Formats: sequence, C-alpha cells, structure tokens
Amino acid sequence: MSSDTEMNNHVREVMRDIADTLLRPAAADIDRTEAYPFAHAKALAKAGISGMTIPVEWGGQGASFKTTCIAVEEAAKACGISGRIVVDTNMGAIPAIMAYGTDAQKARAAELVFDGDKPAICFTEPTAGSDATSMKTRADKHGDGYVLNGVKYWITGGGITRLYLVLAHVFDDDVYQGIGSFMIEEGNEGLRVGERIPAMGLRGIPESHLHLENCTVPATALLLPPAGLKKGFGQIMRAYNSQRIGAASVALGLAQGAYEEALSYVDKRQQFGRPISDFQGVQWKLADMSVKLRAARLLVHDTADSADPFPDMVASAQAKIFTAEMAIDVTNEALQLHGASGYGRDLPLERMARDARMFTIGGGTVEILRNMVASGILNRKLPQTKDRV
Repeated sequence: MSSDTEMNNHVREVMRDIADTLLRPAAADIDRTEAYPFAHAKALAKAGISGMTIPVEWGGQGASFKTTCIAVEEAAKACGISGRIVVDTNMGAIPAIMAYGTDAQKARAAELVFDGDKPAICFTEPTAGSDATSMKTRADKHGDGYVLNGVKYWITGGGITRLYLVLAHVFDDDVYQGIGSFMIEEGNEGLRVGERIPAMGLRGIPESHLHLENCTVPATALLLPPAGLKKGFGQIMRAYNSQRIGAASVALGLAQGAYEEALSYVDKRQQFGRPISDFQGVQWKLADMSVKLRAARLLVHDTADSADPFPDMVASAQAKIFTAEMAIDVTNEALQLHGASGYGRDLPLERMARDARMFTIGGGTVEILRNMVASGILNRKLPQTKDRV
C-alpha cells in the first residue's frame, strides 16, 4: 500500500469518526441557529485536519489536495459548514500564502490555522463579482506601508475570521502598480466587519460585508507572487484553483450524504405492500444518482492530482461545474424519494438541498467557469472578455 493511499485512508477514518461523534449530531442546530461552530473548527484543528496541506517545515503534514478533498467530502456528508471549514483551512488563501509568502507570513498564517482560524480570501465587491478585476478597493503606498479603502462583499467568515487575504488595486503616488493581496488580521485599525447577509443555505457561517476605511498596514502585509504586482493577480488566481475543487468536494459530500439517506430509506419505506425500492422508477433514480456521484468524484480527484503546485485551471472549472450541478440534482432527487418527510426539517434532506444550491454560484459561477473552459480548450482569449485581457 502506498504512503498516499495510507494517508488517504487514515484521513477518511479520522474524519468519519469526527463526523459521527461531533459534526452530524450538531448540523441541524447549526442550520437553525446560524451560529458558527467554533467547537468544530477547534476539533478539526486538534485532529490535524485543518492546515494539513501546510508544508511540514511550517508545522503541517504536506498533505495533497486529493487527501484534502477526501476529508472535505467526509465532513460535508455530515455538515456542509464543517466541509467548508476544511476547505478554507487547507485551500484558497492558505496555498497562496504558502507558495508566495515570506517566512514570517507563512509562519503567522500557519499559527492561526492551527489555532482554529478559518482564513478568508476577499475578492468580491458590491459591483465586482464575476469581473473581479473591476474591484474598486485600492491600496495606496504611504511611507513604509499601505492605506486601503473599499468595501468587500459576501466574505465567507466575515466577523469570525482572524486572517483576511484582501485583494486591491495598488497605487504608488497615484501611479497604478497592479493588483495586490494583503494579509490583514482582525482588529487592524480601519478594518470593520459590516452587516451579515442572510443566506438560503450554509447558514452556520456568516457571509458579510468587509469595510476598509483608511486601513493602514505595513509593507510586510503584501503577499507578492514572483510575477510581481503587474502579473501577480494571475498567479493568485491559479492558487484559487484549489479552492474550486474544495468547493466541489463540499458539494460532492452533500450529494453523497443525501444519496446515502435515500438508499437507506427506500428499503424501509413500504407502499402498496412492498418496499419502494422494489419499484423500477425508484431503482432508476438511485442508479442515475450513483453514476453522477462516481463521475463527479473521479473528476474532482483527477483534478486534485493535477496540482503542480496548483490544480489545472480548466480541469478545476470542469470539476466544479459538473459537481455543483450534480449536487443540486442528487440532493433534490434524494429529497423527492423521501416524499413529504424529505421536505420536513426533521430530516437533513431539505438542509442538504439548500446548502448544495450555493455551489453553482460561489467561487465562480458555472457560467463564468464555462467561459474559462472554452477559453482553455480554444487556447485563446474570448471576445466577451473585457479588453480581451
């Protein structure tokens, strides 16, 4: 047995134990109260799940993205919020910092994650969603540091996160330098968490506005990829490919959890004097669900294996498109098989269906991701891209 296989199996077992003892029993209350599960975040950190992709020299395990995807799926089968915590403590901002950060930046990010923090990467603004480069937030060079002003929007974990990776247009004496990323911690003067946005699903993690009002940071807060400010945004976006397969893994876990609920239920539910699993219409639904789940898992894991050091952009987009749409289909079919019981809150199906709906939107809408796939397979910029850049 290879060391990778051994690690994958170990992580799967650890995650299933946490899911059974802690995550699943609390999932409904988290959804109902909309309270962030700090206890889950601490437990995941204590078990070595949070930050496992962090290199060994910074205290992590140097785990692969595939191993992380396995952990995410197992967590999300029980609790979508916990799946997202596993993603955000291993993918997105963390790989970017570990790839491009200074030693001090890496050490600080690792310290916070191992203490239970869930870093947030801050792209979106009220007028800049899919078109991220149209963001209005700017960072002006001032002495030995920068002053940031702007508003970020739909920041996952706003108000409970301790480390924010904030993207902004950078200026020096009003001369444009490019898009930069800044590591800013809670409590930094000029950083203010605004109103929380009520959401349809995944309610246990706040989605919030983030206000930067003359937010002053030292120059050491700037995360600078090798390409520098002029082209560094592209390198940050490549790091974000890991976040996409992480999001796909949450969707996969939600769908797998719903499928397992349905598979168990159809043998127990009796109608017309027999279990409903005896009916061909039910059998075909289950068969189609299993095919979609297997295809999605293969896409996600194959994409995770493409990491060098980050997953392939086109493959990441393909995996997220397919898995996000699959999760909506499968969770809804699982709910349908439960009939009225599935629509009720006593079972997890309606929560899983609401949670799954997010993934065709967040982290890149499936429409924008289809543009990315088309651009990649045609090997050219597309006319609908502004200024063809």
